[in-house]
Amino acid sequence: MFGGRNVNVTAVRRKNDEIQYFEVPASQKKPWYQPLKKIPFIRGVIGILESSARGSQHLNFSMEAYAEDSEEDDGKTEVDKTEKVEKAEPKSEKKEGWSLAMVFGVAVAGVISFVVGKVVFTAVPAIVEEFLFDGRFDNIVVHNLLEGAIKIIFLLAYLYLLSLTPMIKRLFQYHGAEHKVITAYENGSELTVDKVQKFTRLHYRCGSSFIIFSVIVGVIVYSFFTWDTLWERVYIRILLLPVVLGISYEVLRLTNSLRDVPVLRFLGYPGLWLQMLTTKEPTNDQVAVSIASFNRMRELEKKVNAPQSASSAV
Repeated sequence: MFGGRNVNVTAVRRKNDEIQYFEVPASQKKPWYQPLKKIPFIRGVIGILESSARGSQHLNFSMEAYAEDSEEDDGKTEVDKTEKVEKAEPKSEKKEGWSLAMVFGVAVAGVISFVVGKVVFTAVPAIVEEFLFDGRFDNIVVHNLLEGAIKIIFLLAYLYLLSLTPMIKRLFQYHGAEHKVITAYENGSELTVDKVQKFTRLHYRCGSSFIIFSVIVGVIVYSFFTWDTLWERVYIRILLLPVVLGISYEVLRLTNSLRDVPVLRFLGYPGLWLQMLTTKEPTNDQVAVSIASFNRMRELEKKVNAPQSASSAV
């Protein structure tokens, strides 16, 4: 998936080797929260929730395509497939009617899943640290460092176990392909499979980097607050979650802006290290799909910008 100013595009390769696109143009009417995306620290929270909603829509599209291809491989006869094609036309008309509701529902589900997951991932390490080390010492900073270490262990274990499943491994390969394509483009390289494959699958702006930065920032922010009970400790962290996310987003932007400064580029290394788990080396076919998606996004962006340029010239 690649996102531009005016359109987001996902490309998937179907079983028949055809590349199918899912294109979501930006709304002509700017959402009410658009001005908030220009305010430092607040823009991070808005951007994360928006990305969760958008990402859920595109992931749902790819899952539906995968499910359709799997159904066709379940031993259906040619007659069955023909009937399926004949029935597709009226069904597609109906789809236009409920697509907005479905898109909205998937977006809301994506945001809720992110929020719930983040709350759980914030609360559980605090509870575990309290259970293991409560009463051992009184230094809040040490408790927060241990909590952060437990959180990182949970995160690494979770991502490692996920990467062992064939479907998630394939997802991580496409993630690596996306990074290779955008890095090749940023370096002015021709977007061919052979040339794109030469670039790294790690990228400073990746959301994986944001995850590890949120852990590090959380350790620092939580050190400014004391607690008397476990539940007070947990709800303080949940209340401070938007603050941690907002600061982490700014840290991510900062490390990206400093990636070409030799002395300071190491600030982004923790995020790059985590991407060793969240990305895998892609196949040539996967890189080809990513190139197709990126080129399609650029093509649509040009079409949107062309009328604007013409009107401004007049």
